[in-house]
Amino acid sequence: MKSLRSELPSLTGFAIFAVFFYAGDSLSPDRVGIGPSLLLLGVIFATVMWCAFSVVRHAECLATLLGEPFGTLILTLAVIGIEVALIVAIMLSGDANPTMARNTMFSVVMIVLNGLVGVCLLAGGLRHRNQTYNLQGANAFLSVLVPLAIFALVLPRFTQSAPGGELSPIQAGFEVVMSVLLYGVFLAIQMVTHSDIFRQPDATDDDHGHHDIVVRSMPFHVVGLFGALLPIILLSKKLALYVEFGIDGLGAPLALSGFIVAALVLMPEGLSALQAARENKLQRAVNICLGSAVATIGLTVPGVVIVASVMGLNVELGLETPEIILLILTLFVSLLTFGNRQTSYLQGAVHLSLFAAYVMMIFDLS
Repeated sequence: MKSLRSELPSLTGFAIFAVFFYAGDSLSPDRVGIGPSLLLLGVIFATVMWCAFSVVRHAECLATLLGEPFGTLILTLAVIGIEVALIVAIMLSGDANPTMARNTMFSVVMIVLNGLVGVCLLAGGLRHRNQTYNLQGANAFLSVLVPLAIFALVLPRFTQSAPGGELSPIQAGFEVVMSVLLYGVFLAIQMVTHSDIFRQPDATDDDHGHHDIVVRSMPFHVVGLFGALLPIILLSKKLALYVEFGIDGLGAPLALSGFIVAALVLMPEGLSALQAARENKLQRAVNICLGSAVATIGLTVPGVVIVASVMGLNVELGLETPEIILLILTLFVSLLTFGNRQTSYLQGAVHLSLFAAYVMMIFDLS
């Protein structure tokens, strides 16, 4: 019975999908109107987020059973799978949206490097004044993130081989190969040869355990992980329909859809990072935040490009000039923030100001 209660998110996700499946077009946004559509959007959003928390929980249990390198990889692949499914679903809903992938990946970078990092540094700094972390580990993340972000989100805007910010076939191939190779080298550094630089400098053995979760057998958590992931994928198209309809009905900017997807995907990891920062485990918070950004650029870009190529969809990754300026400013400030072994709440306030500028631009550039 206790095991059944722990899988309530997955069961709820399947039940919600069954309701929409058997209801058919009777619950379509065009029929129910803007008010009920927003209510149904809230139900789907809450269900998908609940299932996402269950995915993270099972991944952490597998990390305990298999060891941290494999657990990190499992969690990363699960989260990236959710993100790719949601992006493709929204790209396929209604009129194909070629900028959906770009908006989502830019949102992930802004939310992680400015929103989550800012909140973690502010909360941790106010509680512990100065916090320490492993400088080499943060630099490893940023050394991969900076070129991948420029390759994917900036370079396509300035090349002439494809219209607008789209990728030419050569660029698409280069992006896929380079992203996978760089991320693969980074994983080797993080998990095999230099794993010590991603650990808290003053950590004890107790700091690496997962004390707040109940670990069961490996088959149980493997089935549980896929059982929580499947409802998210099944509900992704419904979520996309209601997001698109709600944005059109409210007259909200199109970029808001990317922000919603990014916030949904990052919520479980973001809360884990904030808790780690409040417990003075800044290295874990850094690993979660910067790792999410690197994985998004390193794995989501190739995934979306491959899926779009197979399905014949146009993908526009190149940012507009104001967004490029904010991205470069964010990367520059991040290099300054993680250029010292100690942080304070001042850096958190600076990153949150950049996040506020990003939110302002969503509505100002529409």
